[in-house]
Amino acid sequence: MEEKATFGGGCFWGVEARFREYKGVLFTRVGYTGGRTDKPTYKEVCTDKTGHAEAVEITYNPDLISYEDLLNIFFEVHDPTQVNRQGVDIGTQYRSVIFYHNEKQKKKAEEIIKRLTESEAFKKPIATQLVPATTFWEAEDYHQRYYEKQGKVSCLFTLKR
Repeated sequence: MEEKATFGGGCFWGVEARFREYKGVLFTRVGYTGGRTDKPTYKEVCTDKTGHAEAVEITYNPDLISYEDLLNIFFEVHDPTQVNRQGVDIGTQYRSVIFYHNEKQKKKAEEIIKRLTESEAFKKPIATQLVPATTFWEAEDYHQRYYEKQGKVSCLFTLKR
């Protein structure tokens, strides 16, 4: 059985590389979603005018890795308190966002956000958006598995809270 999860957490290269490290993640692809135009290109998304987020779509086996596990990884690989940015990358395309594919995913994401908020896991409030998944436009081929193509394992580290 396969399911999908979609997350935006800044530059999609490192986020994709990090998720690929986990058993149960069957396939990943990077692309653009949550915007107003069809078939956006990287150049168009970088203008910050299409409304799309750089995102990673994950196909996973829920018998090997749960959606909750994926959410926990998501909150570790980026700063969910940043609004429309991650590090030096600034713009709505770099926003922190969970694109849920069904009500079960939405509820689990709400639970995790609530738990992290109540435990004060982060020094600032969580700014992650929670929105329904829409059409996922696959990014250009050179973006797929970018760090593997560059001979790098991952650029990300576990966020110190």
